[in-house]
Amino acid sequence: MVKSIQTKEYAYFVERLRQARLEAGLTQVQVAKKLKRPQSHISNIESGQQRVDVVELQRFAKLYGKDINYFIK
Repeated sequence: MVKSIQTKEYAYFVERLRQARLEAGLTQVQVAKKLKRPQSHISNIESGQQRVDVVELQRFAKLYGKDINYFIK
């Protein structure tokens, strides 16, 4: 069984990340293509199985039309 790397704060962050993607009207496949990553990478991030570094967060924020502070509680 895969051990979760989520804290309460990180769970909030990944939920906001998923919500921003949906608000932008994008699928995981579309995001993956735009970021030149496999769809499984986006899925792993949104499920909390993989962490996001600050550079990648900037790319998500730009793609979704959000300020980085949108993702932080």
